[in-house]
Amino acid sequence: MTNGEPGQPRTDRSPWNWLLVVPIALPLMTFLFNADEPRLLGFPLFYWLQLAFIVVGVTCTTIVYRMTR
Repeated sequence: MTNGEPGQPRTDRSPWNWLLVVPIALPLMTFLFNADEPRLLGFPLFYWLQLAFIVVGVTCTTIVYRMTR
């Protein structure tokens, strides 16, 4: 595979790849969601924060994809 230039090997060493650590590390920080309050639309913090983690993961993955293709 090439990076768009013939004869040049593809490299996966882009600094943008470090952004993918965010959606991995964020859910591991339990102090962020170890509470029942506040509630959003009746859902405790844990549930709506998990949905927010999905949005963060999709956003980070999209940014890395677009910056490294």
